[in-house]
Amino acid sequence: MTQPTRPHRNFYGRLKGKTLKPAQRRHLAEDLDGLSPGPVSWEDNPARDPLDLGALFDGKPVWLEIGFGGGEHMVHQAATNPDVGIIGCEPYINGVAMLLGKIRKAGVENVSVYPNDVRDMFDVLPEASIDRAFLLYPDPWPKSRHHRRRFVTEEHLVPLARALKPGSIFRVATDIEDYVRQTLEEVPKFGFEWLAEGPADWRRPWDDWISTRYEQKALREGRVPHYLTFRRQ
Repeated sequence: MTQPTRPHRNFYGRLKGKTLKPAQRRHLAEDLDGLSPGPVSWEDNPARDPLDLGALFDGKPVWLEIGFGGGEHMVHQAATNPDVGIIGCEPYINGVAMLLGKIRKAGVENVSVYPNDVRDMFDVLPEASIDRAFLLYPDPWPKSRHHRRRFVTEEHLVPLARALKPGSIFRVATDIEDYVRQTLEEVPKFGFEWLAEGPADWRRPWDDWISTRYEQKALREGRVPHYLTFRRQ
Protein backbone atom coordinates (compact mmCIF):
# COMPACT_ATOMS: atom_id res chain seq x y z
CA MET A 1 0.00 0.00 0.00
CA THR A 2 1.39 3.41 -0.98
CA GLN A 3 2.40 5.66 1.89
CA PRO A 4 0.82 9.13 2.02
CA THR A 5 2.97 11.92 0.64
CA ARG A 6 4.01 14.45 3.24
CA PRO A 7 2.65 17.88 2.29
CA HIS A 8 4.85 20.96 2.24
CA ARG A 9 3.75 23.15 5.16
CA ASN A 10 5.36 26.41 6.07
CA PHE A 11 5.41 27.25 9.77
CA TYR A 12 5.69 30.91 10.71
CA GLY A 13 5.19 31.08 14.47
CA ARG A 14 7.66 30.97 17.33
CA LEU A 15 8.94 27.63 18.57
CA LYS A 16 10.92 28.86 21.58
CA GLY A 17 11.28 32.02 23.66
CA LYS A 18 13.21 32.79 26.82
CA THR A 19 15.46 30.22 28.42
CA LEU A 20 13.39 27.65 30.27
CA LYS A 21 13.60 27.49 34.04
CA PRO A 22 15.04 24.31 35.59
CA ALA A 23 11.59 23.23 36.80
CA GLN A 24 10.16 23.72 33.32
CA ARG A 25 12.91 21.63 31.77
CA ARG A 26 12.23 18.95 34.36
CA HIS A 27 8.51 18.94 33.57
CA LEU A 28 9.22 18.55 29.86
CA ALA A 29 11.63 15.68 30.51
CA GLU A 30 9.43 13.88 33.04
CA ASP A 31 5.83 14.55 31.93
CA LEU A 32 5.51 15.29 28.23
CA ASP A 33 5.93 11.78 26.83
CA GLY A 34 3.30 10.43 29.21
CA LEU A 35 0.76 12.95 27.93
CA SER A 36 1.21 12.03 24.27
CA PRO A 37 -2.02 11.31 22.36
CA GLY A 38 -0.15 8.71 20.31
CA PRO A 39 1.82 8.84 17.06
CA VAL A 40 0.97 12.17 15.43
CA SER A 41 4.06 13.51 13.66
CA TRP A 42 5.02 12.39 10.18
CA GLU A 43 8.19 10.86 11.60
CA ASP A 44 6.26 8.76 14.12
CA ASN A 45 3.27 7.99 11.89
CA PRO A 46 4.21 8.14 8.20
CA ALA A 47 1.16 6.07 7.25
CA ARG A 48 -1.08 8.68 8.96
CA ASP A 49 -3.01 6.01 10.81
CA PRO A 50 -5.89 7.54 12.84
CA LEU A 51 -5.52 7.94 16.57
CA ASP A 52 -7.63 5.72 18.82
CA LEU A 53 -9.37 8.44 20.83
CA GLY A 54 -11.70 5.96 22.49
CA ALA A 55 -8.75 4.18 24.05
CA LEU A 56 -6.95 7.44 24.83
CA PHE A 57 -9.80 8.84 26.94
CA ASP A 58 -11.80 5.70 27.81
CA GLY A 59 -14.64 6.63 25.49
CA LYS A 60 -15.13 10.16 26.84
CA PRO A 61 -16.12 13.04 24.53
CA VAL A 62 -13.00 14.72 23.16
CA TRP A 63 -12.31 18.45 22.96
CA LEU A 64 -9.47 20.11 21.06
CA GLU A 65 -7.65 23.33 21.98
CA ILE A 66 -5.70 24.82 19.09
CA GLY A 67 -2.74 26.78 20.45
CA PHE A 68 -3.24 26.71 24.22
CA GLY A 69 -0.77 29.51 25.04
CA GLY A 70 0.20 29.16 28.69
CA GLY A 71 -2.43 26.50 29.35
CA GLU A 72 -4.73 28.38 31.75
CA HIS A 73 -7.90 27.70 29.78
CA MET A 74 -7.07 24.09 28.97
CA VAL A 75 -6.38 23.15 32.58
CA HIS A 76 -9.47 25.06 33.77
CA GLN A 77 -11.67 23.16 31.32
CA ALA A 78 -10.08 19.83 32.24
CA ALA A 79 -10.67 20.44 35.94
CA THR A 80 -14.24 21.65 35.37
CA ASN A 81 -15.13 18.81 32.99
CA PRO A 82 -13.58 15.57 34.27
CA ASP A 83 -15.97 13.60 32.05
CA VAL A 84 -14.27 15.01 28.93
CA GLY A 85 -10.84 14.38 27.41
CA ILE A 86 -8.97 17.43 26.09
CA ILE A 87 -6.18 17.44 23.51
CA GLY A 88 -4.04 20.56 23.30
CA CYS A 89 -1.76 21.43 20.38
CA GLU A 90 0.93 24.09 20.83
CA PRO A 91 4.28 24.36 19.01
CA TYR A 92 5.69 27.04 21.34
CA ILE A 93 7.74 24.99 23.79
CA ASN A 94 7.69 27.67 26.51
CA GLY A 95 3.90 27.49 26.50
CA VAL A 96 4.04 23.71 26.67
CA ALA A 97 6.34 23.92 29.69
CA MET A 98 3.95 26.35 31.41
CA LEU A 99 1.04 24.02 30.74
CA LEU A 100 2.86 21.05 32.25
CA GLY A 101 3.46 22.98 35.45
CA LYS A 102 -0.25 23.86 35.64
CA ILE A 103 -1.24 20.25 35.03
CA ARG A 104 0.95 19.14 37.93
CA LYS A 105 -0.49 21.79 40.21
CA ALA A 106 -4.13 21.07 39.31
CA GLY A 107 -3.72 17.30 39.24
CA VAL A 108 -5.87 16.88 36.14
CA GLU A 109 -5.54 13.60 34.28
CA ASN A 110 -7.96 14.01 31.36
CA VAL A 111 -5.54 15.86 29.10
CA SER A 112 -3.21 15.03 26.25
CA VAL A 113 -0.58 17.26 24.67
CA TYR A 114 0.90 17.47 21.18
CA PRO A 115 3.77 19.99 21.25
CA ASN A 116 3.70 20.86 17.58
CA ASP A 117 1.65 22.00 14.58
CA VAL A 118 -2.09 21.28 14.80
CA ARG A 119 -2.08 20.42 11.09
CA ASP A 120 -0.25 17.21 11.97
CA MET A 121 -3.02 16.44 14.44
CA PHE A 122 -5.72 17.04 11.84
CA ASP A 123 -4.07 14.40 9.64
CA VAL A 124 -4.66 11.66 12.22
CA LEU A 125 -7.92 12.67 13.90
CA PRO A 126 -10.73 10.34 12.86
CA GLU A 127 -13.55 11.98 10.95
CA ALA A 128 -16.30 13.43 13.17
CA SER A 129 -14.41 12.55 16.36
CA ILE A 130 -14.17 15.93 18.16
CA ASP A 131 -17.04 17.30 20.26
CA ARG A 132 -15.73 20.84 20.79
CA ALA A 133 -12.83 22.98 19.58
CA PHE A 134 -11.26 26.18 20.90
CA LEU A 135 -9.22 28.84 19.09
CA LEU A 136 -8.35 31.42 21.72
CA TYR A 137 -6.35 34.57 20.97
CA PRO A 138 -4.58 33.11 17.92
CA ASP A 139 -1.60 34.89 16.40
CA PRO A 140 -3.22 37.88 14.64
CA TRP A 141 -0.66 38.31 11.83
CA PRO A 142 -1.73 41.96 11.56
CA LYS A 143 -0.09 42.84 8.22
CA SER A 144 -2.45 42.34 5.27
CA ARG A 145 0.09 40.29 3.33
CA HIS A 146 0.25 37.86 6.25
CA HIS A 147 -3.50 37.27 6.66
CA ARG A 148 -3.16 33.99 4.75
CA ARG A 149 -1.12 32.72 7.72
CA ARG A 150 -4.08 33.06 10.07
CA PHE A 151 -5.85 29.97 11.29
CA VAL A 152 -9.20 31.01 9.83
CA THR A 153 -8.26 30.02 6.28
CA GLU A 154 -9.22 27.08 4.12
CA GLU A 155 -6.03 25.15 4.92
CA HIS A 156 -7.10 24.83 8.57
CA LEU A 157 -10.89 25.11 8.44
CA VAL A 158 -11.43 22.22 6.03
CA PRO A 159 -9.67 19.62 8.22
CA LEU A 160 -11.19 21.14 11.36
CA ALA A 161 -14.67 20.74 9.90
CA ARG A 162 -13.87 17.16 8.97
CA ALA A 163 -12.74 16.33 12.50
CA LEU A 164 -15.69 17.93 14.29
CA LYS A 165 -18.92 16.05 14.89
CA PRO A 166 -22.11 17.51 13.40
CA GLY A 167 -23.64 19.82 15.99
CA SER A 168 -20.35 20.33 17.82
CA ILE A 169 -19.21 23.77 18.96
CA PHE A 170 -16.24 25.82 17.75
CA ARG A 171 -15.29 28.79 19.95
CA VAL A 172 -13.07 31.64 18.80
CA ALA A 173 -11.82 34.45 21.06
CA THR A 174 -9.84 37.38 19.70
CA ASP A 175 -9.18 41.03 20.48
CA ILE A 176 -8.33 41.95 16.90
CA GLU A 177 -11.27 43.49 15.01
CA ASP A 178 -9.94 42.50 11.60
CA TYR A 179 -9.53 38.94 12.81
CA VAL A 180 -13.20 39.02 13.84
CA ARG A 181 -14.12 40.19 10.33
CA GLN A 182 -12.10 37.45 8.66
CA THR A 183 -13.46 34.82 11.04
CA LEU A 184 -17.06 35.78 10.34
CA GLU A 185 -16.40 35.80 6.61
CA GLU A 186 -14.46 32.55 6.36
CA VAL A 187 -15.67 30.12 9.02
CA PRO A 188 -19.28 29.84 7.75
CA LYS A 189 -17.99 28.89 4.28
CA PHE A 190 -16.81 25.55 5.64
CA GLY A 191 -19.91 24.18 7.30
CA PHE A 192 -20.29 26.33 10.41
CA GLU A 193 -23.16 28.47 11.65
CA TRP A 194 -22.51 31.56 13.79
CA LEU A 195 -24.82 31.32 16.79
CA ALA A 196 -24.98 34.98 17.85
CA GLU A 197 -28.46 36.48 18.08
CA GLY A 198 -27.40 39.86 19.47
CA PRO A 199 -24.35 41.91 20.50
CA ALA A 200 -24.25 40.39 23.99
CA ASP A 201 -23.52 37.02 22.43
CA TRP A 202 -20.12 38.15 21.21
CA ARG A 203 -19.35 40.81 23.81
CA ARG A 204 -19.92 38.64 26.87
CA PRO A 205 -17.56 35.75 27.74
CA TRP A 206 -18.87 32.22 27.87
CA ASP A 207 -20.23 31.14 31.23
CA ASP A 208 -17.33 28.71 31.77
CA TRP A 209 -14.66 31.17 30.60
CA ILE A 210 -11.44 31.88 32.45
CA SER A 211 -9.56 34.98 31.36
CA THR A 212 -6.09 34.12 30.05
CA ARG A 213 -2.91 36.12 30.30
CA TYR A 214 -3.27 37.02 26.63
CA GLU A 215 -6.69 38.46 27.27
CA GLN A 216 -5.47 40.42 30.28
CA LYS A 217 -2.72 41.92 28.11
CA ALA A 218 -5.30 42.92 25.50
CA LEU A 219 -7.47 44.58 28.14
CA ARG A 220 -4.52 46.49 29.57
CA GLU A 221 -3.72 47.77 26.10
CA GLY A 222 -7.29 48.87 25.46
CA ARG A 223 -8.40 46.18 22.99
CA VAL A 224 -11.88 44.65 23.18
CA PRO A 225 -12.27 40.85 23.38
CA HIS A 226 -14.78 39.18 21.08
CA TYR A 227 -16.27 35.77 21.82
CA LEU A 228 -17.56 33.99 18.72
CA THR A 229 -19.47 30.72 18.88
CA PHE A 230 -20.05 28.51 15.84
CA ARG A 231 -21.86 25.21 15.41
CA ARG A 232 -20.71 22.54 12.97
CA GLN A 233 -23.63 21.85 10.67
